[in-house]
Amino acid sequence: MSDERPVSPIPPETLQHYDEDAEADRLSAGAGALELARTQEIVLRHLPAPPALILDVGGGPGRYARWLADRGHRVVLVDPVERHVRHARAAGLAAQVGDARALASPDASADAVLLLGPLYHLTERADRVRALAEACRVVKPGGPVIAAAISRFASTLDGLMTSHIHDPAFEAIARRDRADGQHRNPGNHPGWFTTAYFHRPEDLRAELQEAGLTHTETLPVEGPAWLLANLAAHWDPPAHRERLFATLRALEREPSLLGASAHLLAIGRR
Repeated sequence: MSDERPVSPIPPETLQHYDEDAEADRLSAGAGALELARTQEIVLRHLPAPPALILDVGGGPGRYARWLADRGHRVVLVDPVERHVRHARAAGLAAQVGDARALASPDASADAVLLLGPLYHLTERADRVRALAEACRVVKPGGPVIAAAISRFASTLDGLMTSHIHDPAFEAIARRDRADGQHRNPGNHPGWFTTAYFHRPEDLRAELQEAGLTHTETLPVEGPAWLLANLAAHWDPPAHRERLFATLRALEREPSLLGASAHLLAIGRR
């Protein structure tokens, strides 16, 4: 049974951020393209063979869902933003408005569950654990739950790369991120993200375990490569890209480098 307690509303600034189509092209170039390709690579390691029923919770406009459907999986996308659901349906995907903390799916009904965004915007630990517990509830025994998080140090490193760290408003945001993970953008500055929570790797693991999942591993998505000023030079030709990815694979299980990645992927199993 799904937890029937009422869920707190998603902050209006977060809904506005995504209703303005913030996700439409974010994964198409630069560090976004790196995030997409590495996430796909890691996700494929843990998914069952197609056709599997995959619940894509917080799936946005359907970039990952479409990719999985093209690989032969049956995908159901759930997202709290109506605009995203409309886009996904227009692309031919099964999609519904819903909240990660109160899924409509029956117990043990999905072969795998993706949470590639909900943990970003659940700023209270209890809500994040509840979302993970819901994923644990609806996945079949032994099935994977793959959850994405933003690194505690993402703003600080981005600020160093872009020189925004010298802007007092940005530096205040980065300082709070480092202190307690609570990311706020009070001026609604474009490009500085919206209300969110930024994880330490060990806290992400603890939340999966508290939700009843067996933690398998936590991996960096982009690793340190998202900070490269010449990332484009490592992307083309394809041989350069493969060398870049081989390097990231070689570094991905080095604990001391986890926090240098903008995004983390934690894998748990029921």
